[in-house]
Amino acid sequence: MKTKAKDEIKDAILGYTANVDDLDAENRILRETVTHLKDELSKFQKNPLIIAEVKDVLDNGVVLKLTNGNEFLVDVSPGCTEKIHPGDFVLAEQKNLTIIRKIPSSKSFNVERYVIIEKPDTKFTDIGGLEQQAEEIKEVIELPLLKPELFKKVGIEPPKGILLHGPPGTGKTLLAKAVASSTNSTFIEVVASELVQKFIGEGAKQIKEIFQLAREKAPSVIFIDELDALAAKRIDIGTSGEREVQRTFMQLLAEIDGFKPLGNVKIIGCTNRKDILDPAILRPGRLDRLIEVPIPNEAGRRDIFKIHTKRMTLEKVDVDKVIKKMENFSGAEIRAVATEAGYFAIRANRTKVKEDDMLKAVEKVRQEEEFEEEYKDIFG
Repeated sequence: MKTKAKDEIKDAILGYTANVDDLDAENRILRETVTHLKDELSKFQKNPLIIAEVKDVLDNGVVLKLTNGNEFLVDVSPGCTEKIHPGDFVLAEQKNLTIIRKIPSSKSFNVERYVIIEKPDTKFTDIGGLEQQAEEIKEVIELPLLKPELFKKVGIEPPKGILLHGPPGTGKTLLAKAVASSTNSTFIEVVASELVQKFIGEGAKQIKEIFQLAREKAPSVIFIDELDALAAKRIDIGTSGEREVQRTFMQLLAEIDGFKPLGNVKIIGCTNRKDILDPAILRPGRLDRLIEVPIPNEAGRRDIFKIHTKRMTLEKVDVDKVIKKMENFSGAEIRAVATEAGYFAIRANRTKVKEDDMLKAVEKVRQEEEFEEEYKDIFG
């Protein structure tokens, strides 16, 4: 009996040991499985993740809207502890679009990276031949920003913004920078054509953020260059790109309408094609003050020439002759003439600029202008 009991005890111990070994092996496999699953889950939560907007929150999931306009019903990861609301921006993994976590809406798009923001130091004295235009822009932009109480006493509301129109290179941007400098305002420059091309599907949202940025950095001047790319006359539209341009334009009108005339944000539009602008942008209460910036006349060319040659040493230069040679030149072309004349002097190892340098520079700039015109005619 004793031998039999010993054998039974030994078998029990061996069986228990075997069970422990099996359990250890099973536990090891389970731990490895859990570790593998954690690694896989971690991969889903690592970059790159998709930034999407929450359109709606339903009982059985969340409706996500991607930047391309597509919408999907997705799940929320258990690790996302924040409450999700329509309008929120979230990070979603790429395979199943499961929401990983919510992000602040301000981080969905850093508008400051896509516009030019500066405190200009351009003065009105740096601009030649545009005295009348300078006075008009001072009345509409500078005076309301510096002396808003004057308008309140008189009982009138100044325009919210202006439209500068005229040929390229005539000084429209310089005027806008000069008035921003004179009012110590932040100058926010937006190129409408780039806005439309870069942010297809996001244009209206970016317009909203640009105006919000202007409020935060007030007093500020929003300068919208190439406005005709965004605010051309509306026609029957069919493509998604055309519809997006219209949505962006409507958002621009809504933002302008939302500003107070005596607020500390002003809007300056700029275009070379006033004839194709939608009348909606020019109606009273929007960009209703139109200021033409034309090609300078002879007196204007003389003023611009003096500004761009004041630091140059001229030797025996008949200024009248050079001015007449530059007929129909814009301010930018006159500046180019001064620069090219300086290069001609440098190539001849001289520090003084002669009349021949100026005349050769005029011809070079004129030829370049003619070439550009021919290129436009051929290639549109």
